[in-house]
Amino acid sequence: MKSQTIKSLVDWPPAVLKNWFKWLAVSYCRLFKSSKTFSFQGRDYPYFFHPYNLAWRNERAVEIPIARGFLSAHAGHEILEVGNVLSHYLDVEYDILDKYEVSDGVINEDALYFNPGKKYALIISISTLEHIGWDEYPLDPGKAMSVMMNLIGLLAPGGELVATFPLGYNPGFDRLLEQKQIPFTEIFALRRIRGRNEWAEADFESVRGTPYNRNRFRADAIIVGLLRNGQVENKGGCNSG
Repeated sequence: MKSQTIKSLVDWPPAVLKNWFKWLAVSYCRLFKSSKTFSFQGRDYPYFFHPYNLAWRNERAVEIPIARGFLSAHAGHEILEVGNVLSHYLDVEYDILDKYEVSDGVINEDALYFNPGKKYALIISISTLEHIGWDEYPLDPGKAMSVMMNLIGLLAPGGELVATFPLGYNPGFDRLLEQKQIPFTEIFALRRIRGRNEWAEADFESVRGTPYNRNRFRADAIIVGLLRNGQVENKGGCNSG
């Protein structure tokens, strides 16, 4: 009930006021926080600030820079994004698969059955896998895992699948991760520094069981899962970030 009330308050102001507030918040972040960085796998990244989907105050601030790094590493090769997220923030030129979001260039097919007749050097998914089978009707807790296996089959030899997702949003998906049923080659974690939208690398065990902050519509810990084609047998080794 409390979450519903907060959501109603968030939705109450006219669109023009909400847009004004978003741009004001983003401008503040860009002016006073542009020098701040976070570390991920031995590299420092600047935080990302954008008005779309509250990207100055949630996990998008770190997910987008990390995703951009993987996109740069695979530039010039076949890339597939599952869930239309990055095109809202970046100029992208690759295949985008999203069952529900109708937009130019987006393939509206179910990822469970997607078979384009080609292989990808990179498949990337930003905060999408946790919704599959969970925010759909009928509820199908096993669908995300089935989608993962289909996506693995679409990887070129040596290709990579990279997926980020918030801990605590889908307990069933988290449980599969903890049980090492999701065949990531490596698993990295980042946690939010309390009271701020700043992030630090963490080992998986230290963030295990972190709840999703539904009142603020944001995660307090995220996972970055990496799967390299040809190493799928190493199921879910939980490496520290």
